Amino acid sequence: MPRAGLTPALVVDEAARLADEEGWEALSLAAVAKRCGVAAPSLYKHVDGLAGLRREIAVLGANEIGEHLQRAAVGLSGADALRAGAHAYRAYALAHPGRYAALQRLAPLASADVQLDTDPVRVMAAVLRGFGIAQDRSVHAIRALRSALHGFVDLESQGGFGLPEDVDESFALLVEGFVRAYRDWPGGGVDGGGTRGEETD
Repeated sequence: MPRAGLTPALVVDEAARLADEEGWEALSLAAVAKRCGVAAPSLYKHVDGLAGLRREIAVLGANEIGEHLQRAAVGLSGADALRAGAHAYRAYALAHPGRYAALQRLAPLASADVQLDTDPVRVMAAVLRGFGIAQDRSVHAIRALRSALHGFVDLESQGGFGLPEDVDESFALLVEGFVRAYRDWPGGGVDGGGTRGEETD
């Protein structure tokens, strides 16, 4: 029986759940329509085809991961904010693999036609300001961190870590590596909580 009161937001939410549960490659208009209890052509009233649906899932994922990062880092600064944000990033990516995959396949979100409630890049940039990294160097710093975090969670989600050593400890060490790197990042001036040359908690 068709679902009453179907809206674009409900269609995107159902599609995002499908992608999380069954995988990004399983996403299709037919599969989403079945879950919504409607015929596939009916979805065109709510989304701009499969390409539009994928884009909306990516925007949803971007907003959600941005909110997770922001909530994790609120009230913190420097190294503590970075640690909290990195762990929030990993947790979201592992909990929502379909949405996370959509986000990686989306064209740059900074375009004028994409409106984000909570831009994850801006949240990361705010965290890096706690390390005194100059604005004109922050893009490079964000790219480095994002590449490392994405590489780790991608390998983890695909079972790429086969050795017995604790994966949580490996991730924590990765993050600590960035804490140290950002304390001496080219263009930086402070160390995110301590003074240069000192160890901080």
